[in-house]
Amino acid sequence: MADSQDTSRTAVKTYVPAYQKAEWQDHADDLDMSQSEFLRTMVQAGRRGFQGGTEEPGSPDADPGGNGLETRLLELLSADTYTWDELLEAVSDDIESRLDETLEELQAENRVRYSGRHGGYTIVGDDGE
Repeated sequence: MADSQDTSRTAVKTYVPAYQKAEWQDHADDLDMSQSEFLRTMVQAGRRGFQGGTEEPGSPDADPGGNGLETRLLELLSADTYTWDELLEAVSDDIESRLDETLEELQAENRVRYSGRHGGYTIVGDDGE
């Protein structure tokens, strides 16, 4: 997708039967995702099926907000056998790298900054500055 596309967030509303919402919420909970994140991910995944590999703007991989842990585990285990501790280290390193990259991007976009006064990272403008 073009870099010039608007990536700001906006609400989308849909109406589904209560049982379907409950199923979606259970699935989202199983994946440790918010319902919004789950629905966005499922829609994007469905669109890829129709459009052949469409990736969401700004997403670092083809599984935006989805179950990247599952994908990462399958990649690791397809190459070798790992102990629990080795798997934990491998996926922890991945999240540390992703956190670092994301924080750098948010700081470059002036959306987040490190605040010594608050003792950590904060949203720009949260403290009246």
